Amino acid sequence: MIMVFYGSNGKSNPVSMENKVEHQTENQITYDIHLPSDLGMLYKVRLGLQSLENSISQLSLHHFKIQNTSTLDTFSLTINKTLPLSPNGDRWVEFPIQWPLKEALSVVTYHLTVFSRNILNERALVHMTACIHGTHGDTGDRSLLQSLQNVQQGEKNESFLVMLDAVDLGELEKIVLLISSKADCKLDMKKLHVQEAAKEHPIYVFEVNEEFSVNANKPKIQREIPRSFVIRGEKQKSDIDNNLNKEGSKVKNLTEYTIKVYTGDKRGAGTDANVHIILFGNEDKSEIFQLSQSLEHQNPFERGKVDTFKIKTKNLGSLRSIEIGHDGKGFASGWFLEKVEITDAARNSMHCFNCNRSVDQSIIPLYMLFSF
Repeated sequence: MIMVFYGSNGKSNPVSMENKVEHQTENQITYDIHLPSDLGMLYKVRLGLQSLENSISQLSLHHFKIQNTSTLDTFSLTINKTLPLSPNGDRWVEFPIQWPLKEALSVVTYHLTVFSRNILNERALVHMTACIHGTHGDTGDRSLLQSLQNVQQGEKNESFLVMLDAVDLGELEKIVLLISSKADCKLDMKKLHVQEAAKEHPIYVFEVNEEFSVNANKPKIQREIPRSFVIRGEKQKSDIDNNLNKEGSKVKNLTEYTIKVYTGDKRGAGTDANVHIILFGNEDKSEIFQLSQSLEHQNPFERGKVDTFKIKTKNLGSLRSIEIGHDGKGFASGWFLEKVEITDAARNSMHCFNCNRSVDQSIIPLYMLFSF
């Protein structure tokens, strides 16, 4: 069993309960835990199993009590839950801490809807988790494929719902996906929607639009998906549903772009960071596209290489500019970008921007806006 503590100044690392037993009776175990003093006032605890892998045992939790040994402030809560939770196989349970004269956050049931193309067919081979981050903390890694609801599967599109309970996250900001598999497979994910189960809106939309290739050379993939936009009203929700969920109309309005990215041929030019691009036209702008699946190379953006990517998005009109950049992750993430060429298949036109500069935090921001 492990615990994660959240305070007003941040969260602790996972704290293993192993070797921390101070006193034990038949129905009660007392642990002595020393937390960093800079966590501030504790407001939330996540308690769970170290891992579900190779585990057949269950953990029954009846009551939780925590006491600050300096101030003697005490909080207690009746839990009466068994991990992993049934039916969704969640290995975590979390709850707010309410101290004397302090208002506690509430526990919220979140609906996370996954829109994809082929994940349902591959779910027996894949392990996929999502960690939702908000202004009040995060959910920790929650399984997406243990127990699915509202499954809809068509010829080209599919969606399914995952329900999870968490202490109120506030305004949602990003989702961190972790995908792993023991067999080679490709997962085509389109977007994620998150909303509170008790509310019709807001709906937080996270555009993914990426095909993840899991294989022996890349058995695990982690991707950080920033929030794309928020649907806050019924009219806005209706407009977006009409545009995105009617496949026939959507396909007709999609435009395909071929993007060629030229990495410079000089020492240290390549990068292992995650590169993204946004296209701007005179009528609209695209969502954020992660450039990870090069048509030529398994590891894109290496020194002196040209990587080609194909994307489809709504009609943008005539291209005017792009934003391209990376997240700065990985060793020596600085990247020397020579140029970018974009071909608009519908308009039979090609746009080119010559960069010949480093996209590096120490030199210029981690993204650049290029005008054609």
